[in-house]
Amino acid sequence: MESIGAQLWGTVLSEFSDIPNVGEVLRIILRLSLAMLLGALLGWERERSGKDAGLRTHMLVALGAALFVLVPAQGGMEIGDMSRVLQGVIQGIGFLGAGAILKSSNEQEVRGLTTAAGIWLTAAIGVAAGMGREATAVLSAVFAWFVLAGLRRWERKLEQAKR
Repeated sequence: MESIGAQLWGTVLSEFSDIPNVGEVLRIILRLSLAMLLGALLGWERERSGKDAGLRTHMLVALGAALFVLVPAQGGMEIGDMSRVLQGVIQGIGFLGAGAILKSSNEQEVRGLTTAAGIWLTAAIGVAAGMGREATAVLSAVFAWFVLAGLRRWERKLEQAKR
């Protein structure tokens, strides 16, 4: 005899046909949560630095990128077809990043390139998490955080030494 909880869960799962079992629910939660948390790590660093694209932007970019690859994978899309999805994500993120780049009236000054690159990399991390490459996503986020936060400290020390 099934427990009431199992019957209830079966009813809930039947209403959400794209999630066939509890294991798939956990897989989806893990992948989307990881993407969001890694995006938050990079976004927090950018926000702490006073940049416009901060915590929420990076979280949404990573979550969106993960979702764009997770849903087709759930639907059984072949990896060859998935390449077109990835191309669309990369191109769309490129447009988002281009909006972050500002050129001032001074021909030598362009701002926002690091922000644009960070958004682009955050999307790639989201794709990795969405495709189930959790270790690759975490390692990439750690490397990105080092580039954004660790190298900034090193740059400041070099600037002070020049003065």
